[in-house]
This record gives sequence, structure tokens and C-alpha cells, in this order.
Amino acid sequence: MIKKLCLTVFSCALMFQSLNAQENFKLMFYNVLNFPLGNAVPNRLQYLELVLDDYRPDIFMVCELNNLNGANTILSSLQFINSDYQSATFELNTSDDTGSNQNDLQQLLYYDSSKFILESQNAVTTIFRDFNHYRLKLNSINQGSNPVILDVIVCHLKASQGVDNQNLRLQMVNDLTAYLNSFPANSNVVLAGDFNVYTSSEPAFQEIIDTANNNTIKFIDPANRIGSWHNNSNYIDVMTQSTRTQTGLGGSTGGFDDRFDFIMTSSIMSSNPELSYVDGTYDVYGNNENPTCYNQEINSSDCSGTDFSFNIRDALYNFSDHLPVTLELQTNQSLSVSDNLVEDTISIVGTNVVDETLKLKIKGSLQQQISLSIFNSLGQAVKTINVDNTLIQIDASQLAAGIYYITSSKFQFEPLKFIVAH
Repeated sequence: MIKKLCLTVFSCALMFQSLNAQENFKLMFYNVLNFPLGNAVPNRLQYLELVLDDYRPDIFMVCELNNLNGANTILSSLQFINSDYQSATFELNTSDDTGSNQNDLQQLLYYDSSKFILESQNAVTTIFRDFNHYRLKLNSINQGSNPVILDVIVCHLKASQGVDNQNLRLQMVNDLTAYLNSFPANSNVVLAGDFNVYTSSEPAFQEIIDTANNNTIKFIDPANRIGSWHNNSNYIDVMTQSTRTQTGLGGSTGGFDDRFDFIMTSSIMSSNPELSYVDGTYDVYGNNENPTCYNQEINSSDCSGTDFSFNIRDALYNFSDHLPVTLELQTNQSLSVSDNLVEDTISIVGTNVVDETLKLKIKGSLQQQISLSIFNSLGQAVKTINVDNTLIQIDASQLAAGIYYITSSKFQFEPLKFIVAH
């Protein structure tokens, strides 16, 4: 009777954990500075690879991508990190201003195909450059009966100061607004891009956040840092350009003094349990929020701090004149998983009878994407392990002698059993 009760409690504990599981998704937008045609810095792909391997975004959005070769090169780099990465179809801009050819600067989206399904893509033509719209569906267990859709818009607005350029940015955003007005009001929409705005009072930005309340989709700034960003050191925490003061590397050389790059979310995503942004996760990757970094180069000692090392900041300096922007989303839905055997995902190395140390082998593509929980025979969670390598060691020296089970809320497999025998 006691044994049956213990097994029942354990099963209920696993079920409760699964029902209350939260899945987070990491988003990154990056202006990749005329890639791959911009070659002022030799072999600069290596610097992008360091950044991608460190952050490992589930959705990676880019602008200033030149051509299909560049698109495929970035995809290959991502797939070296995780074979589940895929990209949308590379498309040339159909927009063009009459003064110069914009078709060397494209946008694109990459995504983890184990977590998202690309349903469709479309280009929104404007007076200057297209907006690219990618419709993703969450790869959830209930996607047939309750599909969770994320509409991702990636853009690159007209650059430079002056009333004429401000008007061009506004015309571009007006075209996007007209397109989005056909969407359901409760749509989950992410708008990411290089906006090239100098202050939130610019008409284009006012249209994005819809201060007039005329639009079906109203965007909010998850960083909650609305203001006059240009040459204003009070906004150092959200500044994204320029990483450089040295000439000859391509891009801007003005030093760190502007907020041009954004990830915005539709207002529904502040409270939608099926897909919402996680408070406090909006970040400028590589920005240590050091006040002395104002107008300096991002790899200088003036920009040092605890969040981003010199190696990361130096890679960002060498790759682009912009810093990436990151954000996390969260869902209450359980992801669909393959029917792979547990040995294909996680396994015990050696014996499952241990005294001090249990060794586990983790599938490479799952590294840094899962956490593990250890339950005792009563169904009580006794330890949580964040996976950060393909081979991990678990300290069992403090566990009481007995039988334990390892499981994960993200992968449905028969719990791994091990025995602690001191």
C-alpha cells in the first residue's frame, strides 16, 4: 500500500510539473552591417559565430544582409551550434527609392525549428525598403486545436537626420500600419529592426506606439525607455550604436551615443499567457550600462562591466557598428517533442548506482536548452540542474541513500532512475 502511494505521489508530481511548465524563447535582432560584402575587417564571420554561440537565440532577426550567399553562411554557422536552426526564404527587396539602389540591404529571420514552424512569409512594400513579415506557429502539443501564432516583422527604416528623412520613415511606417490593420486586434506581433530614430517624438515612432489610438496593432517598448535618446547619456542602457570611433572598419564611427535598434511587441503580449514577453529580459547585448561608455568604443575599458566580457565586446566591435537587441518570450503551452528514445537525448554514463557523483550525457542540440529535475521516491523535487554542457556531473554526496528519478518538463520520456548508496 505504501509503495503504491509513493508511486502515485511521484506520478502526480511529474504531472503537476508538466502542467505548470513555462517555456522561454530567446529573441535577438542584429544589424549585421553589410554582410558579407563589407570586408573591411577580415574574416569577421568568426566574431558573429562567437556571439551566436554565446547567446543561442531561438529567433534571430537581421538586417543589412546583402545576398543569398550571406544568408546561407549565417545559417550554416547557426546549424553548427544547433542542427534544428532553419531560415525563412531569402528575398530581395522589391522597394527602392528613386535616388539609389537599396537592393543590397535585406532582412531575414532564422528560427529553431524544434520550437517554431514557419507558416508563411510576405513582403510589405514601402517607398524605401520592404518590411518582411514572417508568421511562426509554436510547435506545441496542442497546435492542432489551439495554435499559438507569432507574427514577426523585421525592418530597416531610412537613415539620417533631417525632416525629409523623418518623413520617409513615417511613410514607411504608415505602409506597415495599413498592412497590420487587417490583423486581429489580439495578434501576437513582434516588430524588430533598425529604426534609425533619434527621439521618441519622431512621427514614425509615434505611429509605431500609436499615440493617436487609430491602429489595430499598438506596439509597446518592453524596455520602457521612451525618450530623447540621441546624444543623451541618461539612456546609455538602451544605446546600440556606434560601437566604434575608428574609421576604416565600415559603418558609423560616432561612438556609443544612439538608440537605433529595437524589439517592440504588440500590447496584447504584455499579458497573454500563451505568449508574452518576460519582464526585465529586454537587453542590449554587449552593453554593460557603464556611464563612461558614452561616445566610446564598445571594446574599450570605458565600456567594461560584469555582464559582457572584453572578448564578447571585442567580437561585437569587429563585426558591426551596431549592438544586437535581445528579449525573452514565454508560453504556458507544452512543446511538441519527437519520439526519440531517451538514449538519444539524455543518458547515464556508467553505473546508475552512485556514491558521490552521477554523470549524464546530453544530446548536443539540447545543451543550454533544458533543465533537469531530480525527484526522490516520494515524488518530492530535491534538486534542479541547469544543463550547460553535453557531459555534466551531479553531486549526489548530499542526497540521502535511496532511489531517485531524473526528468525534464520540456521532454516527455520515462524518468531516468539512479540509486544513491553511501
